[in-house]
Parts: sequence; structure tokens; C-alpha cells
Amino acid sequence: MILLTVMLMDILTGMEFDLFVPSFPELTNYFHVTPFEIELSLSINFVGYCISLFIAGELADRHGRKFIILSGLMIFIFGSIICLMANSYNIFLLGRFLQGFGIAAPSILSFLIIADLYTVKKQQFLMAMLNASLNTAAALAPVVGSYITHYFHWEGNFITLLSLGVIVFLMTLLFVPHVKITALKMKTIVQGYSEIFKSRTLCLLMIYFTLTFVPYWIFVGISPLLYMKDLGVSLTHFGYYQGSLALVFALGSLFFGFIIHRFNHEKLLSVANQIFILSLIAILYVAFWNSHNALFITFAFILFVIGQIIPGNILYPLYLNLMPDAKGRLTALIQGGRLIFASIGLQLAGFFYDGSFHSIGIIVGSIILMGIIVMIYVIKQWNLINRVKSA
Repeated sequence: MILLTVMLMDILTGMEFDLFVPSFPELTNYFHVTPFEIELSLSINFVGYCISLFIAGELADRHGRKFIILSGLMIFIFGSIICLMANSYNIFLLGRFLQGFGIAAPSILSFLIIADLYTVKKQQFLMAMLNASLNTAAALAPVVGSYITHYFHWEGNFITLLSLGVIVFLMTLLFVPHVKITALKMKTIVQGYSEIFKSRTLCLLMIYFTLTFVPYWIFVGISPLLYMKDLGVSLTHFGYYQGSLALVFALGSLFFGFIIHRFNHEKLLSVANQIFILSLIAILYVAFWNSHNALFITFAFILFVIGQIIPGNILYPLYLNLMPDAKGRLTALIQGGRLIFASIGLQLAGFFYDGSFHSIGIIVGSIILMGIIVMIYVIKQWNLINRVKSA
């Protein structure tokens, strides 16, 4: 039941963003706002998430995971109710802010429930399984969201999120144990985040995780306007295009979880970097020569998604265990960096958006190139990173 609860937390996290994305065109008309303004509903959600996650990460390292997760879920539920009751776009933005503020705790702490109970080797397997469940939810979310929007309008998506939030809250209350955390000295707490930045290895991994996260979310955030408004994809078909990316990641993570310890991890990371190089070539080709073809655009991004599977499942548990008494803060820094840069990237993509994949491809391609370069340095430091594997 603990594992099922953690999986449902991940499913809620995956659906919180993707489920309502197909509602963008309808929300634009309902609140009489511009496409640029509707993107703000994503950015304000990220802002709330970023503010909350640093607080949640530190408090979780001091007081344990369960109470912080329950508090976050309560705020998320309250934010969902506000979104449903909103009679103006400003009130709707307030609800989205609270949803982001609340979802941060279960999002960043769900895996720590597993990390507190299992060895690193077992964590890598469970990380793959949880990634599979999370991305299955993310894959289904736009498809389900498209049909919910079609039959029940944008409010139906928020009713779904509210209901799932209540279920996860009750299951967390009943089944997640309170794991006693070793008390930290005040000096360590105050200096906790700055201590992390003294480690070059941790900083390198944080940069890598950020660079491989941002391109996907820039694409996901702008794709409703690109596919439905400018490429002529129908509302229901849009869900299949966007959902296919998360589904590939989910199935790939599930398969990789069963073979993760059969191959040399350093070589697997090199293979992943080669896949990233192929994805970069494909994305730039589409951006410059086929920027109005929805199918080609999707295939180009599927390559990038495949490249993410190997390093994410191998490196993340190792990253957390490089500083075991700061797992909450380490997770908060990863998610904070990802969402800050994703928010900036979304606004940048919205500003330069020209009705095709051209500008989006250039932006995400530049970020992928930086990620490829950083991965080369990660592989060079593999022996240092891998020293916690037997823990």
C-alpha cells in the first residue's frame, strides 16, 4: 500500500500539469485572454511550486516526509476548489498558484519515502517503476483531458484533479509511515543549501537534470497552441500526439527497470548521450525544413524522450545519496532549477512563437546541446558519482 500510495502521488503530479493543457483554447475564450496570458497560468503554477518546494525540502529533512506531504495536499485541494469557482482570470490564477504551491510537497517527497526505506540499487529499480507510472499518467492525461474538455469543458479537468487529490490525501494519511529523521543542528539547517553548492559533483548533476528537463516542458507548454491552433490538429487527436511522448518514456522506463543492472552503467550513459545527439539533429532538421508537420515534430521529440530514460533512472538515486542527510533539499534544488528555467523558457518560447516549430526548435535544440556537453563531464566523473552505489 505504501508503494501504491507513492505511485498515486506521482500520477497526481503527472496529471496536475498535463490534464488541463488541452483546455487552453477553451480557457482563452472563457476568460477572454490572449495566448501569451494563458501561458501565465502555467508559469504562475511553476512560481508557486518553486516557492513551496524549497520550504518543503528543508522541513522534510527536519521533521520527516508525511506531515509535509499532507499539508501540501491540503493546499492543492483548496487551490483546485478555487479554480473551479473562479469567475475571473485573476482568481483562476490564484487557484493555479495554490495548486502549484501545494503539489510541490508530494511531488518532490514521494520518491524520498522509497529512498528512506531501500538501498540505492533497489531505489534505481523502483525509480524506473515510479517513472513508468508517472509518465503513464502524463501520457494518458492529455488524452483523457482532451475528452473531458470535449464532454465536460475545462471544469471537468479540475474536478478530476480535485478528486484525485482527496484520494491521495486519504491514502497518505492511512498508509504512509512516519519515518523518524535524525535531527539536524541549527547551523547545518541554516547553511544546508549553501553546503550543497560546495560540491562540484552535485552541482554538475543538478545542471544536467535541469538541462534535460527544460526542453520537454517548453515543448509541452507551447504545443497546444502549435498543434491545435496553427497546425490544425483536432482537440481529441492532440491528446494522442502529446501523450505519445510520455507513453514512450513510461514504457521505456518499465523495460529499463528490469535490465538496469545487467549492463555497465557508464556505457549506458554514453549510449544515452548518443541518442541525445540524434534527437538534436532531428529537432533542428524539423525546425528548419519541416516546421509545420505535426507528425515529424512528434517523432523528433520522441528521440529526445528515449534519451532521458537511461540517465534519469541511473543518476537520480545516486545523486540523492551523495549527501544522505539532505535528500529533501537536494530534491528541492533539482525541481526548483528545473521549473525556474522551464518558466523562463516557456515565456521565451511564447514571445518568439511564430506559428510554427521553427523558433521552438531553435530554443530547445540549444538547451539539448548544452545538456550533451554536460553529460560528457558527468561520464568523466562517473567513478566519483558511482561510489555510493553499494550503500
